[in-house]
Amino acid sequence: MADGRASDGACDTKAIDPWVNLGMLGGKPPPEWLLRVKEDYFKAGDDFLKDLAPAELIAQMDEAGVEKAVLSVQLDAPQASVIECARLYPERIFLAAVCDPTEHMKTCWALEDFAVEQPVVMARVVPFMHDLPPSHRDYYPLYSKCCDLDLPISINTGIPGPPMPGECQNPMHLDRVCLDFPKLRVCMAHGADPWWAVAIRLMLKYERLFLMTSAYLPKYFPDELIRFMNTRGQGKILYASDHPVLSMERCLEAARGLDLREGVLDKFLRHNAEDLFFAERQPRGGR
Repeated sequence: MADGRASDGACDTKAIDPWVNLGMLGGKPPPEWLLRVKEDYFKAGDDFLKDLAPAELIAQMDEAGVEKAVLSVQLDAPQASVIECARLYPERIFLAAVCDPTEHMKTCWALEDFAVEQPVVMARVVPFMHDLPPSHRDYYPLYSKCCDLDLPISINTGIPGPPMPGECQNPMHLDRVCLDFPKLRVCMAHGADPWWAVAIRLMLKYERLFLMTSAYLPKYFPDELIRFMNTRGQGKILYASDHPVLSMERCLEAARGLDLREGVLDKFLRHNAEDLFFAERQPRGGR
């Protein structure tokens, strides 16, 4: 097996980062769970909660070698700074609309309107924030709307770092989702620890199920994930950082040191995200 750095010319490989935060707080005081994950889980410094200026983010992307970034934005209260960043850098910055599935049709209609007005490339849900597994019926209107819009959805999997409910993020819950919505493109986010084997088996089973490694430093990838990336999962695994929680530069340096077969690093860093989030969409109609 070739060293990924040598075989892919990794220094020249531009990345797409589908999980970046312009600011963790948006000017608001941090909730207790976020402080706990900062101090107890990541042992992070002040940059963890820093709000970045758009030009500062672009400079960091350039330094790390990131071509495009997807910023999280709250659908129910879009942060003006995030919208402005996407407006200023339309070729570089795109949006993931963070949705509240418990708001049902209100969320669906808001997503439809927002996706028309802004450069949205995915919807996003974080199950631990609602303590509801993604197989719960509250999510189903949102899945239907994503199918209508031909919009991928990112769903957090794995035990979360904060002291918040974890069982709801077992990837096995996605088995029912993928069965009930065969056209829905789902990307598991934040890895799948400790359920990597379950996530891999599900990705083998479902053509439209993927995984991004946001908030998970590549040097800690389990061996079974590396094997999957090198074999049947070459088109399934996407790089992501969760910058500035884990910096783009730090994650990319670790990614370029992975023991990957020729061509796999480029798929991981860029092409899989390009195919999933930036291919031309074919909406099936709205309300």
